[in-house]
Amino acid sequence: MEIVRPADRGYAALQHVYSSTGRPGSILLPETTSEVAEALGIVRASGGPFAVRSGGHGISSIATNTGGDVIDLRALASIEHRGGRSVRIGPGARWGAVAWSLAPHGLAISSGDSGDVGVGGLATTGGIGLMGRAHGLTIDSLRSAEIVTADGIARRVSADEEPDLFWAVRGAGANFGIVTSFDFEASETADVVQTTAVYQPRDLAAFLREWGRTVESAAREVSAFLYMGAGPTPVAQATIVYAGDDVDAATPEIERFLRLPGLSGQRAVVTPYAAVPLTSGAPHTGQQRASTHTGLAAHLDEDLSERIATMLRSAGADMVQIRSVGGAINDVDPAATAYAHRHQNFSVTAVSVRGGTAFHDAWEPVHALMDGMYLSFESDHAPGAVAEAFPPATLTRLRDLKARWDPDDLFDQNFDVSEQRVRLS
Repeated sequence: MEIVRPADRGYAALQHVYSSTGRPGSILLPETTSEVAEALGIVRASGGPFAVRSGGHGISSIATNTGGDVIDLRALASIEHRGGRSVRIGPGARWGAVAWSLAPHGLAISSGDSGDVGVGGLATTGGIGLMGRAHGLTIDSLRSAEIVTADGIARRVSADEEPDLFWAVRGAGANFGIVTSFDFEASETADVVQTTAVYQPRDLAAFLREWGRTVESAAREVSAFLYMGAGPTPVAQATIVYAGDDVDAATPEIERFLRLPGLSGQRAVVTPYAAVPLTSGAPHTGQQRASTHTGLAAHLDEDLSERIATMLRSAGADMVQIRSVGGAINDVDPAATAYAHRHQNFSVTAVSVRGGTAFHDAWEPVHALMDGMYLSFESDHAPGAVAEAFPPATLTRLRDLKARWDPDDLFDQNFDVSEQRVRLS
């Protein structure tokens, strides 16, 4: 196993992540499951802070540090089609590479809107993607996984093997170990109908109410993400994906969105799903140092729409992203996975380049109407975030499992669910 330190060649290409710069004391690069266990033993013996990194593209900035260790999983990046719809993927693979690898087989797995995101982080948290309403969260396609737990033992988890741990991995996996491979059941989706639309609505709050109603009434083959910039003149861009290549069926669904007020441009194409997640392949240099706040909402009702519009007119936030959930995501029993938010229809995320008090103050009126949280979009590791992300019954079960599988709280880096951490914060 290679270990890279600050004086070594290649260190500069490894030290940072997408949303933060770092200077770790060592970066461990395991290539196998046994080497992941070895790396975990090394960082545990050192006694200092450590981070686990799959792709390094996450908003939370926890995949690097200063003075500690990083276990970097980029070498575990295999993508193996195992016949039929079965796919085995390493945590260090990127979702763009996964999509292009599956495309020749007519298969796809709904992930996020960025192909640069690593498999490991997203597939242990949830995975809100542009086929989510059609096929569910990314974790809903997970059938089994191999995970190295705090005791250094590699375990296969599934509905039949360590089912409690498999339940926890799907939504809170970072609290329980390092996943070294994922077995997914992909969907039979080769091409999709993708529409990009730009709006300049005169009344942003009214537009948001109509957007919400349109998303909720659309066929579940439709998933739609909306990105809005701040300022006195609202501009919004949408990515709307119909999960399939049936143009006749897709056309009336897309036209719902093109009738919304303020449409100023649109383009629709039939394209491989692999072309949908934006993939740059750019190295991580801390280039996106924004602060984010996020929450989930059942509906974009009048009150919430007004508060989002007010926030975008303020000086506190620079952008708001609204991602559709619902559909197949909400078909899953809330108790079936550690991700328990199965009744909301929207994920709302505010972004600020400057962050600080003005951003927190601008977000708070919106936050007051939120109903749960998806942790991958939150950059503030406040103690209350864990309680928002996991409803009481879910959090109680997670804490019981945490005490069993990680009694020393070794995996405390990513929104730690342990009761000890909550008391000390």
